[in-house]
Amino acid sequence: MSDASFARQALRRLDHGRPALGAVAGILVTALLGWVALGSMESLPILVAPMGASAVLLFAVPASPLAQPWSVIGGNVLSAFAGIACAKLIPDPLLAAGPAVGLAILVMRLARCLHPPGGAVALTCVIGGATVSHAGWSFALAPVGLNSAVLLAMAWAVNNATGHRYPHRVAAVPANPHGTADPAPQDRIGYTAADIDAVLARYDELLDVSREDLDAVFRQVEARAHRRLQGEIRCAAIMSRDLIVARADEGVGHARDRMLEHRLAAMPVVDDDGRLLGLVSHAELLAGMGRRVETVMAPATCRTTPRTPVDELLPLLSNGVHHVALVVEADGRLAGMITQTDLIAALWRGYVAERVAAGGSDGTGAPP
Repeated sequence: MSDASFARQALRRLDHGRPALGAVAGILVTALLGWVALGSMESLPILVAPMGASAVLLFAVPASPLAQPWSVIGGNVLSAFAGIACAKLIPDPLLAAGPAVGLAILVMRLARCLHPPGGAVALTCVIGGATVSHAGWSFALAPVGLNSAVLLAMAWAVNNATGHRYPHRVAAVPANPHGTADPAPQDRIGYTAADIDAVLARYDELLDVSREDLDAVFRQVEARAHRRLQGEIRCAAIMSRDLIVARADEGVGHARDRMLEHRLAAMPVVDDDGRLLGLVSHAELLAGMGRRVETVMAPATCRTTPRTPVDELLPLLSNGVHHVALVVEADGRLAGMITQTDLIAALWRGYVAERVAAGGSDGTGAPP
C-alpha cells in the first residue's frame, strides 16, 4: 500500500470519530453556557433533551437540508411555540401530545425549516410538567432558543475547522455568461435542471438531500461513467508543453509583440522559477501600455494538474467563461496548457476509438 493510500485510509478512519467528538464539544459548551445564563433560574432546565438529536444532524450529517441554520433555529423555536400553544389549549398532556407534534410539523413545513428534533421539542413543551408550564412562552427562547444558537455556533466552528464547510453550500452551475436565452452549454446535452425538478415532483415527499446536491452528484456520476466507458485520458497526455509565456517583470509592449508574433489570444505569466502567477490577454496588454506585465495580468483561476482526467475539464471549458486551462505542478510550476481545441480533439479521438472498436465508421466515411 502506498503512503498516500495509507494516509487516506487513516484520515477516513479518523473521520468516523469527528461527529462524536464534535457532539461532545457542542453539548458540553451548550450546557456550560446554559448554566451561565440560566443557572440562577432553578425553575428552568439548563439543557433540553432534543438538543441531542440536533447534535446528531449538525455534526454527523452537516450537509443535510435538515441541519442548516434556519432549520435548526427556526425548527426548534417554532416547534416550541407550537407545543406551548397546545399545552395551553389542551390541559391534558396525553391529549395535547399528538396535536403538539402535528402542529410543529405543519409550522416547520410552512416556514421551510423542517428539523426532526423540533417534534421532540414540541413534545417536551407538553409533557415537561410544571417547570415548562410555569415558564410559559419564554421557554421557547430560553432554554430552547439559547441551546439551539449555541449548538449551532459550535457546529459552525467544529465543522469548518475539520474541513466540512458549514453552512452547506453547493457551487452553482454557471449560467449562460453571454446573457442570451440559450441554455448554458452543459445543459444542452444530457439531463437538465428541469429534469431533476420533474423527477422530484413525482416523489411527492421530502428527500433529505437538496436539489443542488443531487445536481452536483449526477454531474460527477456522468463524468465517472464517461471515463469508464471512454477510457481515462489525463491532462498530461494532451497538454501543450512548449509554452510561450510572459514574465511578470517585463514590459507590456514586449509581451504584446510576442503574443502577436505567435498569434496567441492569451499568455500565462510566470516568475523566474517558472511558477504560475496569472494570465494576460490582448485586452490587458492594450490597456496597460507603458507598464509591467505584473500590474495588468488577471488571476489564473482555471487551473488543473497533469494527472487530472480530461473529462473533468468539460464543465470548466464549456461554460463560456474559460477558454484555456493551465496545468500546474504541485510546487506551482507551470507544466502546460490545454485549450478548448485540445479538449475537443481528445474527446473526438476517444469517440473514434470507441466507434472503431465497435466495428463502425471512424466518422470520416472510411470503413473500420
